[in-house]
Amino acid sequence: MRHSTIRQLEVFEAIARLKSFTRAAEELFLTQPTVSMQIKKLTDDIGLPLFEQVGKKIYLTDAGKELYQTCLGIFEHFERFEMIASNMRGLKAGKLRLAVVTTAKYFTPRLLGMFCKKYPGIEVKLKVTNRERVLERLLHNQDDLYILGQVPEEIDAVAAPFLDNPLVVLASTNHPLAKARNIPVQSLSEEAFIMREPGSGTRMATERFFTDRGLKINIRMELGSNEAIKQAIVGELGIAVLSRHTLALDAPMGQLVMLDVEGFPLKRSWYYAYPSGKQLSIVAETFLEYLRQAPDFLVDLSCYHASVGCCPLLNKSN
Repeated sequence: MRHSTIRQLEVFEAIARLKSFTRAAEELFLTQPTVSMQIKKLTDDIGLPLFEQVGKKIYLTDAGKELYQTCLGIFEHFERFEMIASNMRGLKAGKLRLAVVTTAKYFTPRLLGMFCKKYPGIEVKLKVTNRERVLERLLHNQDDLYILGQVPEEIDAVAAPFLDNPLVVLASTNHPLAKARNIPVQSLSEEAFIMREPGSGTRMATERFFTDRGLKINIRMELGSNEAIKQAIVGELGIAVLSRHTLALDAPMGQLVMLDVEGFPLKRSWYYAYPSGKQLSIVAETFLEYLRQAPDFLVDLSCYHASVGCCPLLNKSN
């Protein structure tokens, strides 16, 4: 291994991650023969095969799996040193890897835009996926920080709220309850609900709210995205409980209404999280400090802007 080069490890890591020699060569701007040669030298130095091919698929051997984890540790130490060196030069530079649940995509880009404007030397990689996948990534420490709609109790993690996340009841403007006030929550138990998939944080909060009141939800349809749910509401297929953030910018113009239901909006928060015991990078610490300072736009994000004009009852008093 002492004869192996960092370049060889970079090539190996890319192949192991992408499961392809061709894709690794494209990512690293190398020819495929060069990639194959680097892996042959690395394999000869180690004295054990690192990959095995079954059909057209490439798999890591046991030695390959161990080396892959070693590579991740090596590259992480290099990144940490680069960040420390930049910090000592009075600069903030490095990489920030974020994984967020799907609903957080409605505010995270603006959040990151202002952060990157303040720290132009920081490169951000954003992964948007469902709660189950975010928790899986959190469990395996694949990113620097995570944003979720509720504390990940099933995983040993540090978590803290940083932004309000009110849940509201949405319906079509043609719904019989669209203009009603102080609607008893019991009245909703007979309504057809459109829900996110099981495991969704919004769904869990909604089900808990109704269960605590001894009520059942009449689920008519399950959909995997907030956009699909909003379109189903416009199509008068039912009502739904969604984060108020989902109304920003892309809601169907003038076709959705927030129902005035007792107990709503449900008060929830957005949380940042990371595994307990994790040593945060300088860049990750910089981002958390940025959140803790509560800039003005965080206050703006906790409310829906009336200027968007997609919700007739948005300005009603709660």
